[in-house]
Amino acid sequence: MARVSNVSSEKVGPELKPLFEQFVAEHFGNQVAVLAHSAPVLHHLYGLVKDLREQGELPRRLVEIAVVATSEVNRCKYCVAHHAPVLKDLGLPAETVARILVPDVPGLDERERLVRDYAVLVTERPWGIRDDVFERLRRHFSERQIVELTARIAVCGAFNRMNDALQIESEL
Repeated sequence: MARVSNVSSEKVGPELKPLFEQFVAEHFGNQVAVLAHSAPVLHHLYGLVKDLREQGELPRRLVEIAVVATSEVNRCKYCVAHHAPVLKDLGLPAETVARILVPDVPGLDERERLVRDYAVLVTERPWGIRDDVFERLRRHFSERQIVELTARIAVCGAFNRMNDALQIESEL
């Protein structure tokens, strides 16, 4: 059980209820019900994820690789449980998903490995990322995509920390 109670959909303001219900329907019910204690958290974090999904320029598979790699580095069981199956549904072999942090894991192409490696760097030591990493990123991504990828990784890290600190249990 989480360290704070769940908020029911009836207690969420009408302007945030659609966002709340969207993430409940996507099987993030425990997480959204805990984080909904703060309307700004619900509005801005879930709203950002929703907007990036709808308006972002990154393929879903690359986003999910970044999310799973970030969550594995942070050892966030909640996020790995929710996002690893998505990667499998997007065609990544189960072995690749399970061993995503292994440097030479089969099943990732050059661009996917770069996304995985960048997620690890942003998560572990963002202050020490070398310029050559950005040179490689620019070969595959626009500057907008690099910003979106970095934001996805950073937001995932925030969710990882909240899930673990608040002991949010997986619905799966």
